[in-house]
Amino acid sequence: MHKTILLSLAVIGISVTACKKESIDVVDCTGTTPTYTANIKAIMDKDCATSGCHSSSAKRSGYDLSSYAGVSAAGKSQAFLGAIQHKSGYSKMPKGESKLSDADVKTVTCWVQNNMPE
Repeated sequence: MHKTILLSLAVIGISVTACKKESIDVVDCTGTTPTYTANIKAIMDKDCATSGCHSSSAKRSGYDLSSYAGVSAAGKSQAFLGAIQHKSGYSKMPKGESKLSDADVKTVTCWVQNNMPE
């Protein structure tokens, strides 16, 4: 009986640990004020809003990252930065591709931290 209880508690502990999401990085954005038009649109168009992914026609997982409205809506969710920063517990994006460059990750993170200016 005690072995069964201990085994059950161990399985629950492993399950809870496995589901834990890693914290999103907060970046020092001093001197960095990206805007959607000047910076983010190019990153999204190149790496995210491509055919079959998060374009206006594909909208994979419900995300259309081809417009300011779509990207800013996604940016309100921790999943957006978690995916771009390749944090554990989040679906790493771009799917099946290398992580965005450190510069692009910082640009997108600073954009979100600065309230996603257009």
